[in-house]
Amino acid sequence: MTSSLADNDTVMEEGTLPRLPHTDVRNPVDAAPPIGAETASCQLREVLDRVGDKWSVLVMALLADGPKRYSQLQRSIEGISQRMLTLTLRSLERDGMVARTVTPTSPPRVDYALTPVGATLSNQVDALIDWAEGHREYMATARLRYDAAAGSDRRAETDGRG
Repeated sequence: MTSSLADNDTVMEEGTLPRLPHTDVRNPVDAAPPIGAETASCQLREVLDRVGDKWSVLVMALLADGPKRYSQLQRSIEGISQRMLTLTLRSLERDGMVARTVTPTSPPRVDYALTPVGATLSNQVDALIDWAEGHREYMATARLRYDAAAGSDRRAETDGRG
């Protein structure tokens, strides 16, 4: 293994770059962010966290076909716990993506449906699911190939060949 000293006097393997601390690459390290930039960034991250969450995507995809009862959603989403479905629905309702309607019957009937804003996201959610379904085998094969290569690299390192 050939190593060299980087600018910060750390020993590095040839062909690698020094590990730098995580910084916002859009702004110089010493520059203060513009006023309000952190707030806008946090808000965008919150929106993406909600609409990009795997359970939210699946719930919204199911609701794109029309209102559903809680039990219908739970039966349709493999692997989701009752607690996680409840939290997901509450979060989507809080964010204005899903409307909850209670019909006073015995027992009460609760239906969930996409709001008009939630429906605007429906096409993008459907496209994401279609892409995932079309590429899941490719990704599974790529993972196997990567894991096999990473395993042989690790074995070579421990055998003294790396």
